[in-house]
Amino acid sequence: MNKTYLSIIIPVLNELEQLEELTTILKKRTVFHNEIIVVDGGSSDGSIEWLERKEGITLIQTKKGRAHQQNEGAKIATSEILYFLHADSRPPKEFDEIIYTAYTKNSKAGCFQLGFSSNHWALSLTARASRFNSRYCRGGDQSLFIQKKLFNTLNGFNEEYIICEDGELIDRIYKHHSFCVLPQKVITSSRRFTENGVLRLQFHFMMIHILRALGRPPTTLHKYYCQFVK
Repeated sequence: MNKTYLSIIIPVLNELEQLEELTTILKKRTVFHNEIIVVDGGSSDGSIEWLERKEGITLIQTKKGRAHQQNEGAKIATSEILYFLHADSRPPKEFDEIIYTAYTKNSKAGCFQLGFSSNHWALSLTARASRFNSRYCRGGDQSLFIQKKLFNTLNGFNEEYIICEDGELIDRIYKHHSFCVLPQKVITSSRRFTENGVLRLQFHFMMIHILRALGRPPTTLHKYYCQFVK
């Protein structure tokens, strides 16, 4: 039986178009045998039916909420390395080998640098900041790999966070452990920035990060997000 190097966990909600592209890319850009776990939070766009017909993918259906979905995916993961990936993010070529090599060199948690599908100057500046190994330069769009034992020790994602669940977990990793920023880039979709306006959305994301840094509760962050972000 082939060793499973990574458990790739993808939380989704109505992401059929993104899933079709992502699963093709994952096959082309992997070196090792990995498992793909897609956790659906109640899609109504045909994603579930499409996934049920797709070989090589484990599908879980659960309640909506990215933190909860990712925790559920982690529960059934069989690899010692968890890799959390958003449906609209594209990892670099041979990403599994890159992650596994870092892991064997004692990096128990880390991410890739960030790139965007748009070349807008403001997004380029944001992407450049992801080079720095600081918790203030992290985000879920960069994807996250973490040793399953460490993930469980940290009690996984905090499900009180409807948004910023990735940042909250990464904060805890930085507080107690080392964190690795890999030089390759994950390319994430710019669709939300296109829909909301690049500078407008960056401003509101900055405000959310400031509110979180000031210790505001997750309910406040979610309320702000719902008010200002489409």
